[in-house]
Amino acid sequence: MKILALETTEAVGSVAAAVDTRVLSQLKLDPKHRTARSLAPAMDRLLQQVGWSAADVRLVAVTIGPGSFTGLRVGVTTAKTFAYAAGADILGINTLEAIAIRVPVDDRRLAVAVDAQRGQVAAAVLGRRGDGRFDWIEPMRLVDADAWLAGLPEGTMVAGPVLHKLQDRVPNSLTVVSSEFWYPTAAAVARVAARDYAAGRRDDFWELVPRYCRRSAAEEKRD
Repeated sequence: MKILALETTEAVGSVAAAVDTRVLSQLKLDPKHRTARSLAPAMDRLLQQVGWSAADVRLVAVTIGPGSFTGLRVGVTTAKTFAYAAGADILGINTLEAIAIRVPVDDRRLAVAVDAQRGQVAAAVLGRRGDGRFDWIEPMRLVDADAWLAGLPEGTMVAGPVLHKLQDRVPNSLTVVSSEFWYPTAAAVARVAARDYAAGRRDDFWELVPRYCRRSAAEEKRD
C-alpha cells in the first residue's frame, strides 16, 4: 500500500512516501517559507522522486495535533484535499505518538511533550507493547511545564521538541532521550499510519479535524 505522509506541527515540517511500513523517501519543507507555501511543492517533488502519480496513493496520513495552530490547519486541509482528489483513504496521527515511535524505548515509561506556549506543555505518558503499539498510560493533557516534569516518576524517559526549552530543568531522576528523537517526522507518521491501517483503523474523511490543546488566541480574545 502506497502512503503519502505529512507532518506540519513544527517549524520545519516534512513529507514522506512509504510502501506499507517501508519508507521510500522523506523531504523536509523549505524553512525559508511558510508551510502553506512550501507544502504542495514538496509533495510534488516527493511524488516525482518516487515515481508516483497522485492516483497511486492509497492512504494519506497527517499529524492532527497537538502542535502549531497554523501548521495543523494547513496540513490537515491539504491532506484531506489530496485524499479526496486521489480517492485515497485518510488517517489522522497524534503528534505525540509520531514522536514516540521514533524513540528506541525499552520497557520504561515514555513521557512526550510539545510546547503549548505560555509556560505550558501538551504531554502524555506512553508505554510500548511487544507488537510496537503504544498504551496511553496517561492521556494527553495541558499542564504547566515545571509541574509536568516534577510529576513524572523516577526513571521515566522524556522526549519532545519542548526539551530544547526545558532540558536544563529536567530532574536527574528522569532520562532525556537523544535530541535526534525529539521531533515528529513524516516518516514516523507513515509508520504509525501503516500499522494502524493494517490493524483496521479508519478515519472518516468529513469528520477528521485538527485536535488543538487549547483555543487559539484569536478565539480567546473574541470571547
